[in-house]
Amino acid sequence: MFESLSDRLSGALKAIQGKSKITEDNIKETLREVRMALLEADVALPVVREFVASVKERAVGTIVGKSLDPGQEFIKIVNDEMIKAMGEENDSLNLAAKPPVVILMAGLQGAGKTTSAGKLSHLLISREKKSVMVASADVYRPAAIKQLETVAGEVGATFFPSSTEQKPVDIAKNAIEEARKQFIDVIIIDTAGRLAVDEEMMNEIKALYAAIEPTETLFVVDSMTGQDAANTAKAFNDALPLTGVILTKADGDARGGAALSIRQITGKPIKFIGMGEKLDQLEPFHPERVASRILGMGDVLSLIEEVERKVDKKKAEKVAKKIMKGKGFDLEDFREQLVQMQNMGGMAGLMDKLPGMGQIPEAAKQKVMNDKSTGQMMAIINSMTPKERARPELIKGSRKKRIANGSGTQIQDVNRLLKQFTQMQKMMKKMKGKGGMMKMMRGMQGKLPPGMGGMGGPGGMPPFGRK
Repeated sequence: MFESLSDRLSGALKAIQGKSKITEDNIKETLREVRMALLEADVALPVVREFVASVKERAVGTIVGKSLDPGQEFIKIVNDEMIKAMGEENDSLNLAAKPPVVILMAGLQGAGKTTSAGKLSHLLISREKKSVMVASADVYRPAAIKQLETVAGEVGATFFPSSTEQKPVDIAKNAIEEARKQFIDVIIIDTAGRLAVDEEMMNEIKALYAAIEPTETLFVVDSMTGQDAANTAKAFNDALPLTGVILTKADGDARGGAALSIRQITGKPIKFIGMGEKLDQLEPFHPERVASRILGMGDVLSLIEEVERKVDKKKAEKVAKKIMKGKGFDLEDFREQLVQMQNMGGMAGLMDKLPGMGQIPEAAKQKVMNDKSTGQMMAIINSMTPKERARPELIKGSRKKRIANGSGTQIQDVNRLLKQFTQMQKMMKKMKGKGGMMKMMRGMQGKLPPGMGGMGGPGGMPPFGRK
């Protein structure tokens, strides 16, 4: 997420590190680089101007605290201003209103409104423990109604049926009435999108808004459209009072212009950010965490929350206890670790949130973040018999050939997995008994790419859930 912006800013900020004092002269070039980085990230020009001016005003002549050097102080100022530009803190949904809480989804065609309605339903059901109903007021695309019905079934939301013969206002009113009868907590109304903002579209959504008076009106926008996303959001906000924005497809956005522009241009908070195609990949937008990731400082809080939600603690504890008792670590345990990792978005998703990733050479990073190889390893293990998983030493000759054929891989791929597993097994043995974790960490020193700390990819990670 926002890799290009992160790389450019990291490079720009390196120049100021090691300076004994921040002056207008020695930050001039750094500020120019910061400005260019933001413009290349497609941040709106008025936002760039205000951002750079604020950083300069705060930085020049700053009295540096005892615990910080001028370079660190400058990075802190950039971080603070970035958080300020994106909205200070997470702005959550108003779920305290009289049920059913009505959420109206607006946006252009292709922005991901229907998928976001499903993702938001999943989040409200799984994390807020709310009952959710969804209804489609998109009478122009029958496929949109069917799509919403499908995602509702996948996330466990109640679907209110509608058809292209009905009027959007009638669909919304009837759906809200039905939600009231069923004592539903939240109802999400999906609306029609167009390829561009037009008068007909705005009149339709204004009439819909006036008829149902939603508690939340969320504008769904594709982050990869950069500052155009902010301009489109402003056009919608001028037509009807938005309460927030959902930024979609952020996992594919290397620039970050939309995230840094929307709040400044519209005055409305980004409430959620879409981080992938899966229905559980919608996250509350925390400006301070996003700023931290952009500046290469990681996002440990989000990582901890993700571990809490997505890791099967019982399975993790079972593996950890097994290792600590000296009962060994087999290929079934290894497979379980890979499954847990994939549930959290794979190595790429994990490492994106770790501090210091910007300092790791790209080649080393790509080697560890190769999620394709993780899928391949799982396919190889899945092609083994239970006996082979429990006793990997049995896997020789014809067995290797059979496993390679069954997993669609080569014998050398099977050999590579067995080698990685053997390395991991040795590390797990070092965890046995008192002080085992520390012994294992010491043994790993010098075997990993610079700056990797305790991360060694699938073959160098202790089981999730182990503290």
